[in-house]
Amino acid sequence: MSDARAEILGRIRSALGTERRAPEVPRDYLHTSGLSQRELVELFIERVTDYRAAVYRTAQAQLTETVSEVCRLRGAARLVVPPDVPEDWMPGGLEFVRDAGLSYGELEGLDGVLSGCALAVAQTGTIVLDGGAAQGRRVLTLLPDLHLCVIFEAQIVGTVPEAVAALAHTSTRPLTLISGPSATSDIELNRVEGVHGPRTLDIILVGP
Repeated sequence: MSDARAEILGRIRSALGTERRAPEVPRDYLHTSGLSQRELVELFIERVTDYRAAVYRTAQAQLTETVSEVCRLRGAARLVVPPDVPEDWMPGGLEFVRDAGLSYGELEGLDGVLSGCALAVAQTGTIVLDGGAAQGRRVLTLLPDLHLCVIFEAQIVGTVPEAVAALAHTSTRPLTLISGPSATSDIELNRVEGVHGPRTLDIILVGP
């Protein structure tokens, strides 16, 4: 540390005094929703649909068929997947490219991405990514124009504080919160989609 910096910091400490402490921040906001898991699922669907995301409900046994059907509807034949996406998420008849450091150009040349998530928040219709299992690098869900996200019903929590608390003990990675497809508006309030991320967000919601 330079002498000048040490002197400045010393003066600041002296001015603040040793007894001065930061004021306590009240934490009396809503922490939990109080809803049942079924109610959380229905609320999540309602909120995320408001953001113009499409939701496809399925069971674990039909997950592969659902992925195939969504890709057919979107005209997607080549998708990138994180290295650890399970094989049973990827149906035959489509090309899945496991990411091994693909370039930005290679990612943009694919039709979409198939990934999982860390959690989803019912109250805000938000998908939470933390770079964990089945999520891969953040760029995978930024460059392709289509994002197919597999979410299991048990991953849905009620509120943002619940999501942060659930991940605080398991992850020190940065969190990304996604609420619908990428969209922005210009000064005349003309909505433009796909500027900062995928133009299309499809959610495959897997039940018991």
